[in-house]
Amino acid sequence: MAGLTLDTGALIALERRRQRMRKVVDVATRDALSITVPVVVLAEWWRGASDLRDLIRRMVTIEAMDEPLAVAAGEAMARVAKASVADAIVMASAARRGDVVYTSDFDDLQRLQAVFPAVRVLAV
Repeated sequence: MAGLTLDTGALIALERRRQRMRKVVDVATRDALSITVPVVVLAEWWRGASDLRDLIRRMVTIEAMDEPLAVAAGEAMARVAKASVADAIVMASAARRGDVVYTSDFDDLQRLQAVFPAVRVLAV
């Protein structure tokens, strides 16, 4: 079953207790949807342990980088000018599962939909 993939901006919004992200996570939890965070996003977001960061990290599945994910992201970067590594990985990760992506970089991820048309991108 498809779930959610969060980018760095979505994690920041969750950490800052933004109402929209809290509601998204509440609905995902209620509906037993998986919430995935690619490891590159964890690296961008993590700035030291805190009770809230630890709680958020336990609520999500951290997806490790593997060769097929790296290849898919690299191919996306070749096709979409100025696409960042992290954004390409987020979209490739979501495409694996048919996830919806929550992001604060809507425009950048929307451009990557040219490579990953099945991935729905929503702004936080």
